[in-house]
Amino acid sequence: MCALTRKAKGQSGFTNPRPALSVAYMAKTVLTFGDSNTYGTPPARARGENLRFGPEIRWPTVMQADLGPGWALVEDGLPGRTTCRADPVMGAHMDGHLGLRIALESNGPIDLLIIMLGTNDLQTHHAARVDQVVGGLAGLLAIARSEPYQLRHKGFQIMLVAPPVVLEQGTYRDALLGAHAKSRDLPSAIARLADHWGVAFLDAGAHITSSPVDGLHFEPEDHIALGQAIANRIEAM
Repeated sequence: MCALTRKAKGQSGFTNPRPALSVAYMAKTVLTFGDSNTYGTPPARARGENLRFGPEIRWPTVMQADLGPGWALVEDGLPGRTTCRADPVMGAHMDGHLGLRIALESNGPIDLLIIMLGTNDLQTHHAARVDQVVGGLAGLLAIARSEPYQLRHKGFQIMLVAPPVVLEQGTYRDALLGAHAKSRDLPSAIARLADHWGVAFLDAGAHITSSPVDGLHFEPEDHIALGQAIANRIEAM
């Protein structure tokens, strides 16, 4: 935003624009990168629903509110997104490696990147093992830590959030064969990856659970609890 000042009496037009500082410009910026649970999709009672919680419920906006005016937020949640896999139905843009490059090139500068992915990789049609999901997350870390993006944003920190355990019940039960057992092993594997790369880590399952309605998504109270937990983790960094 620019402030325009009128020229002295007898002259026409305006002087050159003078940049005006804003609170948003001064704030630190966090980019939340994830899937439908970062987008804010409610537990689905039927396939084909296209709903979204309001900002008073979604965990990224709850997190920002808890952090206060010193933080700006960029939400990048895409329903169906995986760590690194195209989806045979939803398309190639579900690949998180592609999505992260776009996010880092279309936003910024950022100070913190939060990644919560892995749930969709466990769907039956992807059939990814735990080590393959971790490999996809490692690829995301490699992209984020690469010199071009670190220079572009003048350096930023990273936090990995392990999603809660998936329940093989409810609306999407047929797409989650074997996902429950694998999702139980995912948090410890992601924690090891975070420690190896020296990035922050939070286990969402220590604070919330997936809804039994569809086995994947979060109830309103869980969004709020997760947003508060992540805000506390950021403040401790």
